[in-house]
Amino acid sequence: MRKFLTLFRRETAVYFHSPAAYVFLFLFLLITGFNFYVEVMQLNRQIAQVTVIQAFFDSAFFWFSFLFMFPLITMRLFSEEYKMGTIESLMTAPVRDLQVVLAKFASAFVFYVVLWLPSLLYFAVFQRQTGFPVAESAGAFVGAYVMLLLMGMFYLSIGCLASALTKNQIAAAIMCFAAIVFMFFMGLLSFFTPSVSTFLQDLTAYLSPVHHMAEYSQGVFDSRPAVFYLSMTVFTLFLTFHAFQRRRWAS
Repeated sequence: MRKFLTLFRRETAVYFHSPAAYVFLFLFLLITGFNFYVEVMQLNRQIAQVTVIQAFFDSAFFWFSFLFMFPLITMRLFSEEYKMGTIESLMTAPVRDLQVVLAKFASAFVFYVVLWLPSLLYFAVFQRQTGFPVAESAGAFVGAYVMLLLMGMFYLSIGCLASALTKNQIAAAIMCFAAIVFMFFMGLLSFFTPSVSTFLQDLTAYLSPVHHMAEYSQGVFDSRPAVFYLSMTVFTLFLTFHAFQRRRWAS
């Protein structure tokens, strides 16, 4: 455990000691802040059919920033180590391969959480200044962020796998983005082709992050999306572990 924590601190420091991370954080805050402003203005112009939390997490700006963030967060995790040759010292260090994979994933997840923490202030300030609730219930507010964390875990694991497969950061980013976008639009298939079978509609709803976020932001807690994201995260990290081991034996 001590070796894992040491490696985790090392990986986390890579994020927070990089100027690029703060540039990314600044740009991300601009996008999410603008998204919040636009959604509040739209709700203010019409009779609100949704809450602020639902509008924020169901907007095009949210999904745009959400899908693009994972390749940028994860593309350097393994690829840069391969390119710089520092992976050799990491492979010969007295740590297990699984600890390396989990430490890199955990450091990326910490950075992901830090990116979203300021968004809590948007809702706190809005509710304090207007006196209107941002969600129908506390469960709806918590549910939206729970789903945000669950989806983030899965998509970060995809980025880890992509980065473990190549030493080219751009290629890792493209693979990660392509996989995430493919699954995202697979989940929207029933919206584009409403005449599909009931089975396919149920399947796409099960895979749809938009559907999952809509449910959780309404306070509807369904265990199936949670099981899906957690199990797929474990499975993808398992594949990452074997991809990393393949590099060890190939080197």
